[in-house]
Amino acid sequence: MKQARHPEPGEMTLVAVLGALSDPIRVGLVRVLADGRERGWGQLHAPVAKSTLSHHLRVLRDAGLTRTRQEGTRCFVELRRDDLDARFPGLLDSVLDAAHSDDIGAHVHVSDSPPDGTGRWSRCR
Repeated sequence: MKQARHPEPGEMTLVAVLGALSDPIRVGLVRVLADGRERGWGQLHAPVAKSTLSHHLRVLRDAGLTRTRQEGTRCFVELRRDDLDARFPGLLDSVLDAAHSDDIGAHVHVSDSPPDGTGRWSRCR
């Protein structure tokens, strides 16, 4: 996997961020990542195929909502809360509050143990 490009805070646009947040799966991913912890891609579970989950993660990254880090064949993702709050003050908290109130993205969850029992997470996609 080549190194992922992450937009600088000044390159983030409201249209791109709101567009990325227009899908319930992506809102669910943001909800899961809002705890501030970096997660391995294999820890993220949603009712979609792995290739579709990878697409959703790429949309979030391209809009500037998340940062992806590769370590060998593994990928990790975290929410860019500080950058988002600096660029669009209050937006993320408002979205998260509304998503929680309306139960949007609740079907996305995180697992703290590898699904196959090997102690390893799935590879980058």
